Amino acid sequence: MIGFVFPGQGTVRIGMGGWLRRDPAGAAVLARADELLPEPVSELCARGPLDELVDTLHAQPAVTACNLAALAVLGDRGVEPDIVAGHSVGEISALCAAGVLDVDTALRLVADRARLMADLPDTGGMTAVLGLTPQRVEELADEAARPGEPLVVGLENAPDHTVVSGATAAVDRLVALATAAGARKVVALKVSNAFHSPLMAGALDGWAEAVRATPMRPPRVPVVPNATAEPTTDLPTIVDALIAQLTARVRWTETMRVLADAETLVEVGDSKVLAGLLRGVGARCVSMADPAAVRRLRRPEPAA
Repeated sequence: MIGFVFPGQGTVRIGMGGWLRRDPAGAAVLARADELLPEPVSELCARGPLDELVDTLHAQPAVTACNLAALAVLGDRGVEPDIVAGHSVGEISALCAAGVLDVDTALRLVADRARLMADLPDTGGMTAVLGLTPQRVEELADEAARPGEPLVVGLENAPDHTVVSGATAAVDRLVALATAAGARKVVALKVSNAFHSPLMAGALDGWAEAVRATPMRPPRVPVVPNATAEPTTDLPTIVDALIAQLTARVRWTETMRVLADAETLVEVGDSKVLAGLLRGVGARCVSMADPAAVRRLRRPEPAA
């Protein structure tokens, strides 16, 4: 069994997608993204400037374009998934891999998501806490929150890597609490707002409308949505989970445990972040950031 995982917005960097632009299948997808997206992403990925690339409006389409280019490279080599998942905005790429969306539709949908989230007022932030359990971080987040200043666990990235998301003042209080509680590291994320938190509720109606208006097909393979971490081939469940994901927790640790039984796991994009997280749960993952690793990929032979 082959599992595909797709990275999200936090993996964007100048130079990403470089080798994908030199592969005919990858280059075709990136060229198509430049045609369809409101802002062409190839040049921005290649040369920046960084402050524009990491802006939500550009980062989400950019990482999706690279993910889909990498997916095309694998498809050109006959490597197809048996199960898929995507981290945060990477879930849109995963739906493309499962056949729910085609490339054009996925690019248009991610542009809608980026615009809706970028249009929200900047009232919050996100901070990663390393070295504490998600349960302990959730307790600290509850302690740091105040009426009108929400703070929640936005992402469970690994057993000891949790991201809180919410109002700026509450995040600041959480930093002090987590440090006092013995966190190994507390790192503010370079994001424009509090993703996967109640502060995204202002974009939820528009996102639900965009998702429900998007043509989708039943998946060819199971999808593991962020909001549930449960494999499914039921299209209404997938749609509901994709909508909920905007404000819901990304249950990536649970997702990784679902995927860990796959014989081969591939991080499909130009990133090694998810491969690193998967090592934390004892799973080996091939990163497409290494072109040599891609050339070695083959579908496992069926059991006799």
